[in-house]
Amino acid sequence: MRAEIVAVGTELLLGQIVDTNSTWIAEQLASAGIDCLFQTRVGDNLERIVEALQVALGRSDAVVVCGGLGPTQDDITREAIAAVMGVPIRRDPGLLAAVEAVFAARGRQMAAINAKQADLPVGAVPIEQRIGTAPGLVCPVGEKVVYALPGVPDELREMVERAVLPDLLSRAGEQAVIVSRTLRTWGTSESGLAEIVAPRLDALDAAGPGAPTIAFLASGIEGIKLRLTVKAPSLARAESALDAEEAEIRALVGEVVFGVDDETMEHAVGALLVARGRTLAVAESFTGGLIASRIVALPGASLWFRGAVVAYASEVKHAVLAVPEGPVVTPDAAAAMAEGVRRLLGADVGVATTGVAGPDAQEGLPPGTGFAGIALPGSPPDAVALRLSGSRERIRQIGTISTLDELRRRLLAET
Repeated sequence: MRAEIVAVGTELLLGQIVDTNSTWIAEQLASAGIDCLFQTRVGDNLERIVEALQVALGRSDAVVVCGGLGPTQDDITREAIAAVMGVPIRRDPGLLAAVEAVFAARGRQMAAINAKQADLPVGAVPIEQRIGTAPGLVCPVGEKVVYALPGVPDELREMVERAVLPDLLSRAGEQAVIVSRTLRTWGTSESGLAEIVAPRLDALDAAGPGAPTIAFLASGIEGIKLRLTVKAPSLARAESALDAEEAEIRALVGEVVFGVDDETMEHAVGALLVARGRTLAVAESFTGGLIASRIVALPGASLWFRGAVVAYASEVKHAVLAVPEGPVVTPDAAAAMAEGVRRLLGADVGVATTGVAGPDAQEGLPPGTGFAGIALPGSPPDAVALRLSGSRERIRQIGTISTLDELRRRLLAET
């Protein structure tokens, strides 16, 4: 079965309200194994709502409409659905009594305009309202169906779980789940990653319907994400298929993958340090504490994180971290900072950043110049150049995750 979502409200088009309802509904549809291929937002205009519904019904079996069921003049979803169904609207005495009862229970006088919420397109079946005042609607359109839900998130979610999903599954006549898993990568471009994964994409295309799908999601300063999606008769079979597909992708891209779903780069580093029984100390210059901030946001970071020194001024690098006198935006200075903080804070591993975030040059070097120092036990400290560009904030953010990634790769190489 194919379903799609139509969100009604001019405020959505103006950017005054973020459409979280459509995102949540799509997640529920996927969990139920119902394909959702389109989402539409439309303003409070009768002709345009009717058009949106007609288009949706022309390509999907079910349409979930959210918003426009309130009592005010711009709440016209009922009228639009009635026009699509080709039927009049009638007031339902039972619904009217239910709306009146809600107001009475709250000790409030119902305004006459609220009676509109008892109006139904002829042939529609109401969905009982258990939180607010506007009932939902189940509206048959030939062999297809339109579900109309209030835009208030709590009311909408309760109706989806109680009424809409069970009805959809009954109409679908099959049980399935759609499950996704996201692989997070760092160190390659979207096009570069696409080239690496291309053989697997070709194989999945050749496999035909029912095969896992792969999507590329660029996420700015958090790298490129690969979303793997599987539709299967049960959650266990979907998870098994995702495991197999993840193994195929990892075999192609290797250590470019640093995490799964919500796992961050600092999560990956922490897991490696814990597995080796090591602790970490950080010295930061141009990143200004961003590395430490990301680390301490992790639950359990105290098991492996000793602390940080934000050595922003050159004299602090020299006096506190024992960096030799001279320029401080160099690979040697970064290596010395990493070793200095490791010793100062009694950690097994030290990392450091030094560079130029901008907007002005430093030591004759342009903004975007950066170095990450690494000090591991049993090896002399060294440093690598970082590839940084963009605004001052972007340089700091990219420097942070790139430094953590360098440490991650060094720890992996030890095995």
